[in-house]
Amino acid sequence: MSNLETLMKLKLCLRGRGCFSLTEDGQAVYHAVLNMFDSLNDFSLFVNSLGKELSGELVILCSDPLNEAMQRKMAKVIEKINDKAPNLHLVLDTDSIANIEKQLLKDKAHIGLLPNYKPVEGLHYQTLFSEPVYLCCAKSHAFFDQVDNKISPEALTTVSAIHPGIDIDAKGREQLTKLNLSAKAYQFDTRKALILSGRYIGYLPQSTIQQELNSGDVRIIQPSSLTYQFDLSLVYKKSSKETAKVDLLKQAFSAVFDK
Repeated sequence: MSNLETLMKLKLCLRGRGCFSLTEDGQAVYHAVLNMFDSLNDFSLFVNSLGKELSGELVILCSDPLNEAMQRKMAKVIEKINDKAPNLHLVLDTDSIANIEKQLLKDKAHIGLLPNYKPVEGLHYQTLFSEPVYLCCAKSHAFFDQVDNKISPEALTTVSAIHPGIDIDAKGREQLTKLNLSAKAYQFDTRKALILSGRYIGYLPQSTIQQELNSGDVRIIQPSSLTYQFDLSLVYKKSSKETAKVDLLKQAFSAVFDK
């Protein structure tokens, strides 16, 4: 560090027994280095884009674990991507919505799969599919054996319910105002675990609970009125630095999901 400071003729950090901190000049140099590495990465991306064959990483980030149906569809998407560009190094992972949005804006990811309840400036949202979300309870819950017309709005406020842990759309927020929200779970699988305990009611897509509906372990409550839509979107940066890769992904997803 001393050699670097001598070379640059700058005091970069304050160091002593048990402490270390960057000076104002040190912070400026640190951020300049980060920008330099970003520029080097941009240069590498640009050079790779000049070739006829796509190469390098192709990053897909999902905000939710893939259920069985989504796994099958994603497998078809991957098949089409690999057939078109076998030299790509595919990265498929899950992350929080906020992190996925940041990665897309920084060109660290190419496509995100996430709900589009709160669009972010600079990103494009293309709905992949939409399905209704229903209020449900488990077999051991007090509501399970009650007919729908006996479950009054007042009764709904007397039992514990689950908040989905995200700022959902207006219709969904309206439905949540009818409940006694005393737990929170964003992921569908963790929310289902709370519901299966028999101590909570909560909203889930029918596809997530179909097996439990078939086995009689879960029921839907007042499906005609206590429901809202869940939209899953294909999200990408409007001015991506690797448009060819994004276009490849858009084509692959459209080919599978448009069916």
